[in-house]
Formats: sequence, structure tokens, C-alpha cells
Amino acid sequence: MRTIVIGIDSGTQSTKVLMVDGKTGKVVSEASQSYGLIPGLPPGAKEQHPKTWIDAAAKTIRQAMKNGNIKPAEVRAIGVSGQQHGFVPLDKAGDVIRPAKLWCDTSTAAECDEIMSKMGGIKNTIKALGNAVLPGFTAPKILWLKNKEPKNYRKLATVLLPHDYLNYWLTGNAVMEYGDASGTALLDVRKRKWSKSVIDKIDPELAGKLPPLIPSDKPAGYLQAATAKALGLSGEVLVSVGGGDNMMGAIGTGNTRPGNITASFGTSGTIYACSDKPVVDPKGEIAAFCDSSNRWLPLLCTMNVTVATEMVRECFKWPVAKLDAAIAKAPVGAGGLVLLPYLEGERTPNVPDGTGVFFGVNERTCNAAYLGRAAMEGATLGMNYGLLRLAELGVEPKQIRATGGGSKSKIWRRIMADVFNTEVETLRVSEGAAYGAALQALWSLRLESGDKVEISEITDKFVKVNAAERTKPNPKNAEKYAQLQSLQNSLSSALRGAFSEHNKFVST
Repeated sequence: MRTIVIGIDSGTQSTKVLMVDGKTGKVVSEASQSYGLIPGLPPGAKEQHPKTWIDAAAKTIRQAMKNGNIKPAEVRAIGVSGQQHGFVPLDKAGDVIRPAKLWCDTSTAAECDEIMSKMGGIKNTIKALGNAVLPGFTAPKILWLKNKEPKNYRKLATVLLPHDYLNYWLTGNAVMEYGDASGTALLDVRKRKWSKSVIDKIDPELAGKLPPLIPSDKPAGYLQAATAKALGLSGEVLVSVGGGDNMMGAIGTGNTRPGNITASFGTSGTIYACSDKPVVDPKGEIAAFCDSSNRWLPLLCTMNVTVATEMVRECFKWPVAKLDAAIAKAPVGAGGLVLLPYLEGERTPNVPDGTGVFFGVNERTCNAAYLGRAAMEGATLGMNYGLLRLAELGVEPKQIRATGGGSKSKIWRRIMADVFNTEVETLRVSEGAAYGAALQALWSLRLESGDKVEISEITDKFVKVNAAERTKPNPKNAEKYAQLQSLQNSLSSALRGAFSEHNKFVST
């Protein structure tokens, strides 16, 4: 009988499920379901109902089992990857108090300032946490609830993250692991302990509302009876501790040893590396996260990647293939057309009130090919801003493994390699987060059976690259992009004050 492990990736736009053979690492079945955000919210607010994630996970698990003709007895373990930083508030009964504020919610800038001001500034905050407090993180969302919805805050009994809430649904246990916890801005990442100094600045009683922390190699529990029945599975199914989507993406791309770097080109963009020690950025631009294999995961996040190219594609009503072909024919640098891709504000660099800016528009560049190329290049240069900062901190790429929707584009892989000036590879299993969740579940299952295996042994065996899609940088193009990077950086710095003025104008 097969040993099947399930990887769930619960994201902002969809839930994806992979059924993986635990002996071969092969994906034997999959399913997905799309959904959206709650409409009609104020500017900057991004929210979802946690029930949306539960319904999607249940439906996709059942569908993937049906698609692969998988018997319930074959399913041995489940792992969950979830969008980071979301705030799921539970009351004493374990019920959700209000919709979850998500990682892309930028309405908490004032709360970030309030927390860091009480901490004595950004330097003291980074000293306590290893990270600055940014609008995407969970801590300011908790303070937002306290400040803006005091009645709901008084009901708060348990703070969970999105993947923790799915684990809670699966097992009945409320726990949190180091990787996802490090994105709350409540954890001292160096010591892997909750930071009392930061927690007390929000509410001294908050400490009692945070779940127990457990390491990456310990399971969250076993499938509880009600959920097992709903899924048609046995209660003997192990549920690994799971992690944030970036932490699971690291596992799913084989980024479990120092040296490799993963770049995820989705709605947002992330670049992260595996490290045996914390990598703390004194400027707070690089997140000093823990990973989900008991190591650390220095990470940069940009909030605008495929949203930039999709904006152009939607504007001209072109299919993806047509736009990609036009971009490939446009010149490197798009004739001097540069995009600051801060469509939803930005996190790296920290420009929460930013907006998109096309610079260099003229009769020659105002067409779909040039605008599309500038969008693709601008989003990649935005990510390279953080990659260069990682290098300054001693984390230099030997090779980059690209994942996410953008990595499926041949022309975008060419731009990646040239902008990063580093060889780019893709992977046979493109759903890195879901695959990583499945591999972590397999790791947990094997450890529970007494097998003393390292997660890197599992990823070395199962994570395979697409040699045919390996892309090496073109030195001439790389030189042009270095110049374009300098221009984008200068524009970004020069317009910081203008962004605030623009938002004041729009709001009046």
C-alpha cells in the first residue's frame, strides 16, 4: 500500500493541494480552488474570512483524493503552508471574532509607528526582535484591533496565523512554530522566544493569548475526529507543524542548506536563503525570520510582482503568451521606461504609502510591449534591491531557484538571470509551498516512526531541477540592468515625500 502525504498551500488567492507518494516523492494528484478578498473595504485594508480557507482545503483534499483514486488508508500525514502574517483572532470558544487581516494589509502603519516609538525607535526594536515592525506583520494588526475595535479586542483569547488556524481545524490544537511566528514581530528570532518587551507595549495580557511555540520537527497533532469524518480520512493521520508559505517554499525548492537562494515570483515576490545563524539587518529591510526546519531564513519581500505585469495585460486585454512575445522583442531597459511597481504600497523598500510610477513615458515607449517589459523589469529590479541588501549582509547567491507564476515565463527567466546576474533554475514541481508542506509532513512522519532523518536528506532526494530551463546571465544585459537599478533606486528615494502628498490629495 502506498504512503501518501498531503501538502496544503493556503494562499491569498487560492488553495492548492498536492498528494505526494512518500516513497518516490512523485506528485500523484492535485487540486486547487480560487477565491478572493472581502470587497468594499477601505483603502489599504485586505481581509478574508478564515472559513474560506477551511472550505477550500476540505474541497481540494477530497477532489485530489478522487482525482488520484487515493484510498483513505493510504493517507498518512498532512502538512500545511499558509500565507504569513495574517491575524486570526479567536474567542474563548475557539470561534473567529472577525475576518483576518492579511499580510498585504497596509492599514496599520500608525500602529507600527506606535509600537516602535514605545520601544525607543527602530534600533531598539531590531535589538529586541531582530526585525522592525512593518505594516505586513501581525503585531500591528493586534494593536489595530485594540485601538479600532475595542469590543472585539476584549473577546480575544487566542492569536493564530492562517496556517495555525488550519492546523487548529485539523487537530484541535492551537500551536505555533518558530518560522511563521518569526513573522509576527512578537518573537525574538535569535532566542526563538516571545519578546516580553514588545508584547508589553501592546498589552501585557497579550502574552497569555499567544499559543505555545513548538519546533519544526514536532507535529501539531493528529487529525481530530470531526475533521477526519468530514474529509473521509482516518484519525491516525499525522499533521506536521507546517509553516508560512515562504518557509514551506524553502523546503519545496530544496533550500535546506546554506548556499541556495529561492526567488518566488507570485502576486508578491520573496527572495530567501537558508542560514545556520540569524541574519539581522540593522536597517530592518531584510526580515530575520526563522525557517521551518529549525534554522533561519533571511528574507526580503516585495508586495508587487505579477500584479504589475497583470496590470499591463489587463489594460490591453492581451493573453499572457501574446504579452510575453511582445516583451521578448522589446529592448533591454524598455527604451528607458522604468516602473516603480509600488501598486499596493511596498515592503522592501518600506514604502507603505507608495504608488506605481512609470518614468520615461513618450511616444516611443507608450505601447504594450514597452510598458509590459518595464513592468517585468521593474518588479524584478524591485526584488534585486533586496537581493543586493542580502549580499551586503553576507548572503550571496551561488544560484537562484525560481518558483511561482512568473518563473513559468521564458522571457521573465531571462530578465531574472540578467537583473540578478546569477544563474536561475526552475523545479520540476512548481508548487514549492505545497510540495514543501508535503515533504515536511513526510519528515514528521518518519521522525515519529523513529527514523532519525534530516529534512535536507529528504529534499536532496526528491527536489529536482528542470535542466532545460536553466538560464545563465548575459554580461552585457547585466551591465545595463545595473545602471537601470541605480535609476530605479534614485527615483524611489526622490519620490518618498511625494507619495504621502499624493495620498493626501486622493483622500480629500
